[in-house]
Amino acid sequence: MKEKIQVHIADDHKILIEGIVAVINTEEDIEIEGFSLNGKEVIDWAENHSADILILDINMPIYDGIEVLKFFKIKKINLKVIILSSYDDVKLVQEMINLGASGFLSKDSAGQHIVEAIRTVHAGDQYFSDTVKNNLLKLYTGKNVKLGQRPQSTIVNSLTDRETEVLKLISQEYSSPEIAQILNISQSTVDTYRKSLLKKTNVKNAVGLAMYAVKNKIIKL
Repeated sequence: MKEKIQVHIADDHKILIEGIVAVINTEEDIEIEGFSLNGKEVIDWAENHSADILILDINMPIYDGIEVLKFFKIKKINLKVIILSSYDDVKLVQEMINLGASGFLSKDSAGQHIVEAIRTVHAGDQYFSDTVKNNLLKLYTGKNVKLGQRPQSTIVNSLTDRETEVLKLISQEYSSPEIAQILNISQSTVDTYRKSLLKKTNVKNAVGLAMYAVKNKIIKL
């Protein structure tokens, strides 16, 4: 029998936790490992326990979500984190990504998208709500090439046909297992292409790859 995805929820609003629990309890492949009501509880939990996914609120008592992620980074605690927030400011989202978050959901859309977000992040990909994604697109596509970086046209021309195929599928939010199935290759091969794309395009994650693809007209919005 396939093991269930273990989820820990950290939020200072019990009613929101109960709402997420109610949604997750309807899914056969996901279960709640536990919950924390403030940042200190999350840190104490993470030092002695683990889960497949941590759903983390930004605004919490004692330590906020940013401080929790900074602690994880310092202590090298490797957890897949989905940020849950009432705010979707693009600079805040960027900071969360840089600190290691794999997903970002607004609380308004949590009930509708939380299950999809959990499965996507658990599969090794990133998940962002539509508003966040659109804000990131506007930010990334407006960026200029930094001094010392290769011109974008040179990078595009250096991509192999297969890398371009993988890039298009990543930009369309297909997971690594789905890409492997579509292209009839192994998931490890997909991961190799993904690493190569990150290196060639000089971005850090799947969001950066998607922005790169849009900016260079590899895909159209």
